[in-house]
Amino acid sequence: MTPAQAMAIVRLTIGATMVIHGIARVGGGGVEPFGGFLESKGFPAGAALAWGVTLMELLGAPLLMAGRFVRVLALYFACQLALGIALVHFQEGWFVVGAGRNGMEYSALLIVAFVVVALASPGWRK
Repeated sequence: MTPAQAMAIVRLTIGATMVIHGIARVGGGGVEPFGGFLESKGFPAGAALAWGVTLMELLGAPLLMAGRFVRVLALYFACQLALGIALVHFQEGWFVVGAGRNGMEYSALLIVAFVVVALASPGWRK
């Protein structure tokens, strides 16, 4: 396996993770509550922002998986996850399960993966 093939596996996996996030939010009726949460944190137009985030997951992640706009999408998702840490997960601690609940470890791992995919994408280095 070449490094490019290995990076493609990572890109497909983390992209699929974000698509599943969007599908679960829409399928579980979570877009509206997410918008309310964003407004409760001081963001204007929470419903529009929630739909924007969800659409990025539903439309942007498949583009990332297809190798399109890799740098910008990977960095967007890294920022989205970092904001999730700041708004939700940091206060819950490190662990997602086990020694804690709803912590930031999973998001931190995904952020690193997205940054590595962005840095390894063709054309990043000139």
